[in-house]
Amino acid sequence: MKQLFHMEYENTHVRFRDLKESQELSGKNVLDILDKMIKTELISKEEDYLVLEPKGRDYALRIIRAHRLWEKYLAEKTGYDKSEWHDRAERKEHELTVDQTNALSSSLGSPNFDPHGDPIPSEKGDIQPQQGISLSLFPVDKIGKIIHIEDEPEVVYKQIIAENLHIGSQIRIVESNAQRVKFISEGEEYILAPLVAENVSVEFVDLEDQQDENVRRLSSINDDEEVEIIGISKECRGANRRRLLDLGFVPGTPVRLGITSPLKDPRAYKVRNTDIALRNEQANFILIKINNSYEQSA
Repeated sequence: MKQLFHMEYENTHVRFRDLKESQELSGKNVLDILDKMIKTELISKEEDYLVLEPKGRDYALRIIRAHRLWEKYLAEKTGYDKSEWHDRAERKEHELTVDQTNALSSSLGSPNFDPHGDPIPSEKGDIQPQQGISLSLFPVDKIGKIIHIEDEPEVVYKQIIAENLHIGSQIRIVESNAQRVKFISEGEEYILAPLVAENVSVEFVDLEDQQDENVRRLSSINDDEEVEIIGISKECRGANRRRLLDLGFVPGTPVRLGITSPLKDPRAYKVRNTDIALRNEQANFILIKINNSYEQSA
């Protein structure tokens, strides 16, 4: 029913073979499941297409709500890697009762979106329409912001994770064709295959909200630079975010590079006369701009 809902949400007609392939089940198993769902009035069949009935749609929304709230919980309250969130939520979504799901939502501050940028259905089943367009279709030289990263299929999601792309990061497309999508984000250059770029959604950024293109990640700082912190990526959540703030990585704070390990990971950063060691994966979350006054004095 979840798969049926997702396909209907994307205005895609669902045939038996589509469901069979997406669920990786044998034809007989799918037929048995569909037969039970039809008898219990969860779905119906119209010609060659499968259609969710109101009862089935309500059930699907309840499972999707539990799944996305649990992913939000894993992102905010635990140390599990993002590559594990989906599979763990797949198991947990069937264990949570309606009351437990609502209590989880309240404890998280009633979030509207999960950590991938997917809308979380409300208790009443309302769901916000997804905004933005595929990164593969975003126009060249326009400024956008990443608002959604699709976590399925897993093989594509792992490629996106490996690229260190972050929700909330601003991007500028410099090349887009059938072979590759090339763009700049937070001082880094990225090249994705169009198939991978299709799983990243971007929205246009108004002129007044556009970041300076000199914004970079702290992990890119050089020995002769003094930089100023402008913020922490939205991708950094929960205890990790609080730790960085407690250590003094707050907007407006000047930072210089301190001691660097032979492999340059971790590296120490001088913050308010204190050397603080961070791994590059942590420093990637801290956004900075160059402090010109230090460059001139040097």
